[in-house]
Amino acid sequence: MNYDNILTDAKRRHDFSILFDVADGNPNGDPDAGNLPRVDPETMHGLVTDVCLKRKVRNWIAATCSGEERMNIYVEHHGVLNRQHQRAYDAEELKSKGTKQDVDTINKARAWMCNNFYDVRSFGAVMTTNINCGQVRGPVQLTFARSIDPIVPLDLSITRVAVTREEDSVKAQQSDEAGSGKVTEMGRKALVPYGLYRAHGFFNPHLASDTGFSGKDLALLWDALQMMWDLDRSASRGMMSLRGLYVFSHDNPLGNAPAHALLDRISISQSDGVAAPRSFSDYSVQVDDTDLPAGITLQRIVG
Repeated sequence: MNYDNILTDAKRRHDFSILFDVADGNPNGDPDAGNLPRVDPETMHGLVTDVCLKRKVRNWIAATCSGEERMNIYVEHHGVLNRQHQRAYDAEELKSKGTKQDVDTINKARAWMCNNFYDVRSFGAVMTTNINCGQVRGPVQLTFARSIDPIVPLDLSITRVAVTREEDSVKAQQSDEAGSGKVTEMGRKALVPYGLYRAHGFFNPHLASDTGFSGKDLALLWDALQMMWDLDRSASRGMMSLRGLYVFSHDNPLGNAPAHALLDRISISQSDGVAAPRSFSDYSVQVDDTDLPAGITLQRIVG
């Protein structure tokens, strides 16, 4: 997609807000709670982790930029991190001495990792395992997403007419012959009837300079945040869609205003007469773009 020079300027600070929703799906299951949708137990607001959002970005970059220079993914599906580290050592003809490595070797390996892996130079990584490539603090940081209103996590029963074990098949046949109906197996499916979520993101140009994050990389990030939802479709996630992407850009690399003061300009409320939100149209999104601080530009990529 085409963006203006401000949005692809990696020497500017950018603060952004992401709105997305889910209908009849599980946006981010909690393995400690039987894979139920994550919630804040005090308020019952839904949560989606930053790790979940970054996984979608990684998957989109992997699918659209596969084979391109500098566009490998470090944390890939079924990947082995030490193998990725070894690639840096092999390319730079370095010798690993374990976790206690000399600084020059670590710096060379770290630079190779940043140059070759999109997610390392974007989100950063701790690469101090047995083959030490150092640590990287990434310029792109995301918060947890939180739902605008409390959600109602549902745990539904589902059935399957096929059985798993051979002995269960015999029982099913006997049940049919006896006229008592088929034997089915039970399962569970967790979902949220509807939830509108909001996450925040921050881009630091000083860290971008350190990792080699470029304007092209920034454009790919905006692309990913828009398109990754369609790549990530599954029956368990229901209908997830991006509803808003608002970017506040600063002409000063250190920033022209506090991030919270800018992001608070985006307010979301239920529309009048809505008892239980079940669609995005049940909400009203207001963006205050008047009297922006000097040096701040607001662009609505979506919304």
